[in-house]
Amino acid sequence: MIKEIIVVEGRDDVTAVKRALDAELITTGGFGFPKGVMERIKAAQERRGVIIFTDPDFAGEKIRKKIAAEVPGCKHAFLPREEAKKNGDIGIENATPESIRRALEKVRTESTDKRDEFGQVDLIRNGLIGSDDASHRRDKLGMILGIGYGNAKQFLNRLNNYGVSREEFEKSLETL
Repeated sequence: MIKEIIVVEGRDDVTAVKRALDAELITTGGFGFPKGVMERIKAAQERRGVIIFTDPDFAGEKIRKKIAAEVPGCKHAFLPREEAKKNGDIGIENATPESIRRALEKVRTESTDKRDEFGQVDLIRNGLIGSDDASHRRDKLGMILGIGYGNAKQFLNRLNNYGVSREEFEKSLETL
């Protein structure tokens, strides 16, 4: 069982996560949180810690940012988009139990200390910006590192803010 409380978007996500493992969950009910949800998340963070595990889409990213801004120190789990797709729909509820377990094994904590370990030159040098397959390479590397997909700016922020080491970055690049 995971010690932290996992925050997901909806009831179907709860069902999918519970198929994968035994955990306590909180649902946001989408972007417009019902009254009291943010307070429950804050209390959960103080009590046991929180893992934000939202859908790998625009709405999921907005929810993730909203929670992280109000509840510092949360952990983050990212499900690769291709493992969350079914019939054109993207969501945690579409993932297999194995995919969910893999995503939760790669949990990252967002640093409150801003680092500048990586810069745009690292992304350019490694084909993560400015190449024909840059988006695909960021997607794959984000999956390997457990930081999810992002455009170039988001990806750079995640490299720096989720504690990715230079060694981890370079080893992961070798597997692309």
